[in-house]
Amino acid sequence: QVHLVESGGGLVQPGGSLRLACAASGRTASTNAMGWFRQPVGKEREFVAGWRWNGGSGGNSYYSSAVKGRFTISRDYAKNTLYLQMNSLKPEDTALYYCARYRGSPIMSAMWVPESVDYWGQGTQVTVSS
Repeated sequence: QVHLVESGGGLVQPGGSLRLACAASGRTASTNAMGWFRQPVGKEREFVAGWRWNGGSGGNSYYSSAVKGRFTISRDYAKNTLYLQMNSLKPEDTALYYCARYRGSPIMSAMWVPESVDYWGQGTQVTVSS
């Protein structure tokens, strides 16, 4: 079992910043890829950003076109924590944000789909409004 706990959500004005954190515990040694999804009210869950181990000492990052250039995903191995730095936030970024641990070692295209995830966090709400 893998347990994921998100934090860092809240209310922010347009143009502001937030940093989400996802603390992982349990059987995390086999984790090769993690990511962030979001789900606005009344809409489907969508991919935001993903991180995949590159076989060495780091990983590769992937972003949806909606957030590329504004959001940054990173992983702290020592703390076993995944982060999402969100800058230049827009009202359309308002959603419930979920941390995800992918099953196995997904190919890049598979990271876009929720069906590739085997563990989810409980979600943290991000609201961008003036």
